[in-house]
Amino acid sequence: MRRAVKEFAPRSPADLYYVLKYARWQLPVRQKYVPFVESKYGIEIGGPSALFSTILPLYPFIGGLDGVNFATDTVWEGSISAGNDFNYYAGKSGRQFISEAVNLSEIPTNRYDFLLSSNCLEHVANGIKALTEWKRVIKPGGALILVLPKKESNFDHRRPVTKFEHLLDDFNHDVGEDDLTHLEEILALHDLSMDPPAGNLEHFRQRSLKNFENRTLHHHVFDVPLIERMLDHLRFEIVDITTTKTDFFALAKKIPRTASLANDDAPRV
Repeated sequence: MRRAVKEFAPRSPADLYYVLKYARWQLPVRQKYVPFVESKYGIEIGGPSALFSTILPLYPFIGGLDGVNFATDTVWEGSISAGNDFNYYAGKSGRQFISEAVNLSEIPTNRYDFLLSSNCLEHVANGIKALTEWKRVIKPGGALILVLPKKESNFDHRRPVTKFEHLLDDFNHDVGEDDLTHLEEILALHDLSMDPPAGNLEHFRQRSLKNFENRTLHHHVFDVPLIERMLDHLRFEIVDITTTKTDFFALAKKIPRTASLANDDAPRV
């Protein structure tokens, strides 16, 4: 555990929590994931994540990694700035982008060998729009490595799993990141006893109304069938989906574009 903390220096209380949470465990299937990142150049949305130095230790193998966060001051990363200071592992750094997860317009198409995202997509209102953009910046044959929380292990355990049709409707209506459609459900079913930073119900409500500023809400709740359907809809080839007590781990490849799929990079509606 000390080694994990040393190699991934926490920059916020949330960071420290995840370092301690994952430090003792490693996925038995991690060898499936390493070849997709080893000595390659990728990007991480919403990182850096302690998970990728502990339970799924990919950072030591990566050739280069850039990062994307939505703001210069977040609950998870503390104070950051755009530039060449995305410090994701001991002695390793890349370029830090400040950008919405649904809009990576600064980044050329097919730029990266892989994309990482841990416990981030649930904070995005328009998940399919985000995944469409993430797919765009991955090279054909490149990998998406996606980690999503298992609701039974956290404050979402009372909430229903989001229906795929709802995600698709959000995409078709171009729902923005200021959306609060799920707020009533969240306030009714969020288990505050499992979310100490949320405080009491009134504090949580006030914080949630400012979600566009802090991005602490989980807009959507996932399970394996929903993850599979999203990835299939976006024409990813699923390589692995592993479930742990706390998370879902998904590894998928961007299928190379072919003449028979002229709109391969666009989701089906």
